[in-house]
Amino acid sequence: MLFFIGKDMLFVSLIIQFVLLVAGFVLLIKGADWFVDGAAGIADKLGIPQLVIGLTIVAFGTSAPEAAVSITAGLNGTAGLAVGNVVGSNIMNILLILGIASVITPIPVQKSTFKYEIPFVILITVIMGILGYIGGDVGRIDGVILWAIFLLFFVYLIKMSKSGQNAILAEEEESGGEAVKKEKKVWQLILFTIIGIAMIVVGSNLTVKSATAIATAFGMSDRLIGLTIVAFGTSLPELVTSAMAAKKGNADIAIGNIVGSNIFNILFVLGTTALITAVPFEPNFYADTIISALAAVLLLLCVANKDRKLKRWGGVTMLLCYAVYFVYLLMFSAAA
Repeated sequence: MLFFIGKDMLFVSLIIQFVLLVAGFVLLIKGADWFVDGAAGIADKLGIPQLVIGLTIVAFGTSAPEAAVSITAGLNGTAGLAVGNVVGSNIMNILLILGIASVITPIPVQKSTFKYEIPFVILITVIMGILGYIGGDVGRIDGVILWAIFLLFFVYLIKMSKSGQNAILAEEEESGGEAVKKEKKVWQLILFTIIGIAMIVVGSNLTVKSATAIATAFGMSDRLIGLTIVAFGTSLPELVTSAMAAKKGNADIAIGNIVGSNIFNILFVLGTTALITAVPFEPNFYADTIISALAAVLLLLCVANKDRKLKRWGGVTMLLCYAVYFVYLLMFSAAA
């Protein structure tokens, strides 16, 4: 009798987690929609290039779930979630999210993104792997190094915004970006952005907690949960934001959001976590870090064309690569 009651309670618990998962999806989708509208509107009103907005405000907002999850995981000593969340999210951001966004519509890539930001993602991914390899963890000194690079990146963004603003804006106009409605006031756009961020964070937390509970109930390992379920949950803001931005014609936000988010994940999220507590870097993550760097290399190769666009064939290639990586994770988990 108690056995059947236990099974019934487990079933009810799983149903509740699935309902929370759906609620998280709804909050993410609507929150990201409002966030894109607000951020693009602020960029237009203040004369700030969409690329800079995508690399900073949007990237920071959509990286908030990764920060919350990784810091909490670091404090709890669950390396499979702390590191797996960052590495898994970065792989997913490029291969899955940009893949989907570019299948929806080809994404123009700014010259600075092609020449500087994407190679920068490759560089800091390699640096993360080296720091993790030396000593077997990402400690406080490593956190200081990551934060120092993070501050240098911000200085670069400020200089780019000041010196190249007119050129970038002209390039955006040529790319045919959708204009934001002028009748919306600045305070309305700010409110949209703030509410959007709140909905994204709440939705991500609901999604991650419910998805992790479901995955745990089915006996998945911490590493697999970190690289897949948690990474997917914390990457949902990037997925929805980039897809919405691509659909609305705000291509610079779509590509800038992903590149900026990957930079934030390594330098800000992992850097901040390491400053709070040393994060063990398990040997299993070396291969994942290499795959993360190769994903950025693939992105660079896919946009190295005369149109400087991430075209649909590139998106399909990325989706196929992610499918192969996902199968590899499942096989590795089964073997372990």
